[in-house]
Amino acid sequence: MVELVLLAGEPLVEALSQQLIETLEAGSVSVEDAQADGPDERALYGEPGMPAPPAAWPHSRLVALFADEARARAAAAWALAWSGGEGVRLVGLRDLPDADWVRLTQSQFEPVAVSPGFWIVPSWHEVPPGATRVIRLDPGQAFGTGTHPTTQMCLRWIARQAPKQSSCWHRVLDYGCGSGVLAIAAALHGATNVDAVDIDGAAVQATRDNAAANGVPLVAGGPEQARGEYDLVLANILATPLTVLAPLLCAHVAVGGDLVLAGILERQAEALRAAYAPMLALLVADAQDGWILMTGRRSR
Repeated sequence: MVELVLLAGEPLVEALSQQLIETLEAGSVSVEDAQADGPDERALYGEPGMPAPPAAWPHSRLVALFADEARARAAAAWALAWSGGEGVRLVGLRDLPDADWVRLTQSQFEPVAVSPGFWIVPSWHEVPPGATRVIRLDPGQAFGTGTHPTTQMCLRWIARQAPKQSSCWHRVLDYGCGSGVLAIAAALHGATNVDAVDIDGAAVQATRDNAAANGVPLVAGGPEQARGEYDLVLANILATPLTVLAPLLCAHVAVGGDLVLAGILERQAEALRAAYAPMLALLVADAQDGWILMTGRRSR
């Protein structure tokens, strides 16, 4: 297997990716922000009622995999000629060792203990001894393996609050459900009528599959699935979309209900407080590895 890395400007990314797959026989093509992890990194996301995000970053890094070096070099030459020497730049090629990529990917995710007896266990692992409440999880192409601090904080909050509050969780919304892990956790802790929504169709399907694997009744769909008010609203996304979504998310919280937000860095706390202040007061309920969990209760 040979990896070809190209840099391309926004107008060329979609067509170049399509040609690499359909014409040049790339096994896969991934696209990421060429400015990732730098000060110019930019998130791309879309929500109903908002302008569509740009199709790509101003400068993208394309990583294409080919069966052999000859195909990779031919693809690189074609891409440079196709762009006329402008807009596409060759970063390099490198051999990748043969490997069982599925097994290697899975090996990164181990069972996670959320609280005493409560575990998130990938579908390819055995259930640990002593686990009394278990979510069997296969994230597929969706975010949410239970290993990220933001997910762990949400799961801990559910586990800690459930003994005294779950009898009141008659309607629960997981907004931006990813793999469905939070929606499933709420249902396993006593919540009823759980809705899980996401703009990503792969996430919706992963949530349905994981819910079925855990015997949990919930309804998963697009954002239009979220209707009315809920006793508990969970949203583990990122600070920027959470800021934009403040009016929408607060409108879904019933009087006396709780809003739980994650995907927030510690330095972003005040900005989130300000965005939600006209509707409800947010407090920092947990912190882990530079991330925080913020919660609020609707009083009127």
